[in-house]
Amino acid sequence: MVRSEGARQIGGTAGAAPEGAAQPAPRHVAIIMDGNGRWAASRGLPRFEGHRRGVEAVRRAVRSAITLGIDYLTVYSFSSENWRRPPSEISELMGLLKLFVRSDLADLHANNVRVRVIGDRADLSADIAGLLDEAEARTRANTGLTLVVAFNYGGRQEILRAVRRIAAAVAEGRLRPEEIELPTVTAALDTAGIPDPDLVIRTSGEQRLSNFLTWQTAYAEYVIEPGFWPDFDHDAFLAAVSEYHRRDRRFGGLSTGAG
Repeated sequence: MVRSEGARQIGGTAGAAPEGAAQPAPRHVAIIMDGNGRWAASRGLPRFEGHRRGVEAVRRAVRSAITLGIDYLTVYSFSSENWRRPPSEISELMGLLKLFVRSDLADLHANNVRVRVIGDRADLSADIAGLLDEAEARTRANTGLTLVVAFNYGGRQEILRAVRRIAAAVAEGRLRPEEIELPTVTAALDTAGIPDPDLVIRTSGEQRLSNFLTWQTAYAEYVIEPGFWPDFDHDAFLAAVSEYHRRDRRFGGLSTGAG
């Protein structure tokens, strides 16, 4: 995803104030990358070209996240429901994933990006599962941006897997029902150890969550970007972060400006 020359450092320091902004960046930004097909259709191009250009937008988003000092960037790359698409399109998407890992993993690693994959891998083909494992293993020790790839992911399905893990612990006597608390569920999710998103960006103007990080986004701020995902660039990313800073995050309490 990140194009570099050798091990060139392409971003700023995590936790630093965003370029062009006075306040520190949100720690975790999650993106619903929507509109590849419509982008292509509006230009008379095949859907595959929209997906290919969408991969280029992911590369830009990674560069922007590093530049803006974001610690975690989660991208919704392939949902549990996407298997309903035509087989030809699924094959094209899997081909893009393979190309992405093979061509970009070295650059991600060289730029200290850690890759983490969330989602159900139980029934994935061996070649796809192997690529995901390779991306995680090769970058596990990196300490810069954590790029979380939601692949074959669904928020409800993730919660169901967590419930089953907790139920198994109870059945085996390792956990009592009265010991189950909110942190128990959080620790059983695919995102264990990852902070909840501060900001969720969705492109293409759609205003729904689409089964994305259902548990984790309870108090996230949402920014809807009207443009399609292939057009998402650094200026759009910076604008979303700036909008995030204009929000008053109360988490159920009073405004910080309340008397």
